[in-house]
Amino acid sequence: MALLTALGPDFYYWIESLLTGNDGTQSYASVFWYPCPSNWLYDLIRYPEDVLVDIPLFWYGGAPLIVLGFAGWYLSIRSGRDGLGRIIARSAAAALLLLQLHDLLLVDLDSALSPQCMDWPGPPDMVSRRVAMDLYFQAPPLLVLLAARSPRRVFVRRGPLSRTTVAVLTVMATFLLAAESAPPGRVSGEYELDCAGFGNGTARGLSKAEKNFLCTVRGHSFYDEGGVAGWTDVPDREVLAQGRHLCGLAVQHGGDVNARAVREAPQASLTGALASLCPEVAQAQKVEAQRMEDEETAYVAKKEKSCAAHPRHRPKIRPVRQRRATMWTEFRSINGWEEGYEGTVPDMVKDLVGSERGALTIWAADEIGHACVTVESYTRRPPMEIRGWEEVVEVGYDSPSGSLSLVDGSGDRLPGLTSAGPGSYRVRVHLRGRERVTQYLHAPDGTVQLLIMVFPGKSNKPVVYK
Repeated sequence: MALLTALGPDFYYWIESLLTGNDGTQSYASVFWYPCPSNWLYDLIRYPEDVLVDIPLFWYGGAPLIVLGFAGWYLSIRSGRDGLGRIIARSAAAALLLLQLHDLLLVDLDSALSPQCMDWPGPPDMVSRRVAMDLYFQAPPLLVLLAARSPRRVFVRRGPLSRTTVAVLTVMATFLLAAESAPPGRVSGEYELDCAGFGNGTARGLSKAEKNFLCTVRGHSFYDEGGVAGWTDVPDREVLAQGRHLCGLAVQHGGDVNARAVREAPQASLTGALASLCPEVAQAQKVEAQRMEDEETAYVAKKEKSCAAHPRHRPKIRPVRQRRATMWTEFRSINGWEEGYEGTVPDMVKDLVGSERGALTIWAADEIGHACVTVESYTRRPPMEIRGWEEVVEVGYDSPSGSLSLVDGSGDRLPGLTSAGPGSYRVRVHLRGRERVTQYLHAPDGTVQLLIMVFPGKSNKPVVYK
């Protein structure tokens, strides 16, 4: 009976695969921001377990080991050595019990100490099947122990092994039943709430908005690491009740989570997640975001209009191309890069322009601001222009690919600066307006103007013309 019980699942899966073509494989992956008690223990026993399950004796539910134990027991009985036979059979049964028992113990440990960790072994349906199979595979060794017991006619007190086994199984069953139940104090996990949005969550009685709110509070949404402090282990019902109360306060103030009554509420730390639960807050935040976007668009348009109002530069010789743009920076400079050299920031000459192979940097603002930029590309050296400019500096530039582009802090680009392809160039930068923006906190829009000339040239020596 023990042998047939051990072989049963393998026969079932073999027949199922022949009939359906399904090999029964199911995989699951999870990422956790918090440690689970069972993870550390699992790492300790994983290697010995992998070694054991690769031994043929433990294949097919331990059927070979059962056959070996039965053979040792039978031969010992035939030779009159009953005690040795029982030792052999019980040793085989103990090995199988230990191999299957640790999975149950780890699940019980998580369900008792950290309910949130119940997601890491797999989805609830997968965990339930896994636990059921682990319990099933306790049957063969228990049947072996039953078959190898000493014949007794009267009731006797069982040995420590039997008592310990019964006690462990009873405790595990108690914890598993508690973990599978859903009392008001339940803390739903990431998979149950379907935080990834795959549509396979198992939590019942919760709306999509409530699930999204719990996911954000628990720290399971995509950009959240750790959730809302103090609320990650609070039961679902309590979190939702406090969220609804906070939503009610926000609604009284037009959905504004920055209203004093909302900010001073005991559950104010939930405001960051409130939009997913409270439609009025979500709408208010949408309106505010649109207002800020419109304000930003108007701000940028005003600066661009100021730059466009400057007279266009009239070059003394015809350039290959001329481009104008309003360029922004939050770190004093704008940069020019070729592919593979992004992020390189050369030292500047006279705090105006610097270059390295594949990289260029040009001063554009006093910390944060914008500059009105004109870029001209030439095939030969253009005449010098000094009049009307406060600073003029020229440096050498080595272009590895002939595809230099200026990039500002907002990601806008001015491409095609190196018109002659890869090779050596000179970069001449003209500037006016630096003194004014450094002396006045609110200098007029379009104060900083840059004229950047790029042309072929062999020299690497920097030259300060003004």
